[in-house]
Amino acid sequence: MTASSAARPRGARSLSAALYVSPQLATFLLLVPPLMWFGTVYLGSLLSLLTQSFYTIDDFTGEVVRVPSLDTYRQLLGQPANIDIVLRTGLMAITVAGASVVVAFPLAYFMARYTAGAVRAFFYVAVMLPMWTSYLVKVYAWRLILAKQGIFRWLLDQLGMGAPLEALLRLPWIGGPSLASSYIGVFAVFVYMWLPFVILPIHAALERVPASYLEASGDLGATPRQTFWHVTVPLAVPGIAAGTVFAFSLTLGDYIIPQVVGAPGYFIGMMIYEQQGTAGNIPLAAAFSIVPILLIAAYLALAKRWGAFDAL
Repeated sequence: MTASSAARPRGARSLSAALYVSPQLATFLLLVPPLMWFGTVYLGSLLSLLTQSFYTIDDFTGEVVRVPSLDTYRQLLGQPANIDIVLRTGLMAITVAGASVVVAFPLAYFMARYTAGAVRAFFYVAVMLPMWTSYLVKVYAWRLILAKQGIFRWLLDQLGMGAPLEALLRLPWIGGPSLASSYIGVFAVFVYMWLPFVILPIHAALERVPASYLEASGDLGATPRQTFWHVTVPLAVPGIAAGTVFAFSLTLGDYIIPQVVGAPGYFIGMMIYEQQGTAGNIPLAAAFSIVPILLIAAYLALAKRWGAFDAL
């Protein structure tokens, strides 16, 4: 046996001994590759985005002026149209998150309390099945469903509800030329798209509610309604908060649904897409990108107080 071949086993044994004696070292070595990837790709891109937002664009040449300043943020906050875009997107995100909880909670409650075995598996598959379909296919399918000559409008006409729909579409802030080109249509598609992301955390939270708590509430004289509102719902708040985090954040950054379904006004995602693409104004696009990051950070801080991360 040569000296080099004998040194290799001794080196391997020394490393194994060091890892056995110090589990923290083993954990550190396991985390180094993903942390390097996270720091380089994710944090590096965010830092680049933040840096770009402090640059400006030359109105004459269209080139980016790489001199740090706050002019781009003044442009962002100084134009009423940009403020409208931020408010419109934030309001849509909050509305979608709330509506998703209203729709998801009954289904999640039924799955957690009244299903088991094959029936529960069926509901799991039914909830996750839309996630296996192409995102663009679902969005374009909804555009056809909500079109002026689509099946949904035909169904409403058959039920004699065509006139109320037209009156609803004429309302400002929620209406539009048709369901496929209105805020109502965008709202409906958003809720449909993010619903699985809301159902699963709520279901996980409801599954962790001990049945003994519900029985104890009944033994103490509480009615089923009182038990639901004072026992079940408070214990499900972490799951509700986690679901709203998904719905809120995904709505803030999405630009495909408003663009394809055809909202009358701009959203933050659409503005970012247009500024970095057609307009070529990278600094303004980067400044707009900072807005949803700040909104999501504030929402995450609020959701953390509700225990959202306990349900993930």
